[in-house]
Amino acid sequence: MSDLLQLRVIDLPVQALTGIYSEETHRTQPLRVSVIADMEPLPAYEPGTPLTASKNYLDLKQAVHAALPEGVHMNLVEAIADRIAAHILAGDPRVRRVEVVIDKLAISEHGETIGIRLVRQR
Repeated sequence: MSDLLQLRVIDLPVQALTGIYSEETHRTQPLRVSVIADMEPLPAYEPGTPLTASKNYLDLKQAVHAALPEGVHMNLVEAIADRIAAHILAGDPRVRRVEVVIDKLAISEHGETIGIRLVRQR
């Protein structure tokens, strides 16, 4: 098994225009988004290793917001996840795999987690 570096943004709250039911199509709804990007790490990280030797994890957060343009409705949260993954993979060739998890908070009735997980890899 090879070494692995995972950059993570977990449980980022966002508002999105998404859904297929009439009560969902004209207002934003709360989502919780998590993104994990897999990269091959350096053999070692010294105290002075520059950020260019890795990836800025804030890029993951920015990819989430870039996938949610204001005023654009997406029927499926899968489309949002796909846009996030595509943005991250296109932005850095060192990223080998991206996992996006989106939970739809408004449809939870008893605290359960309801959502999707999309994995894209090179």
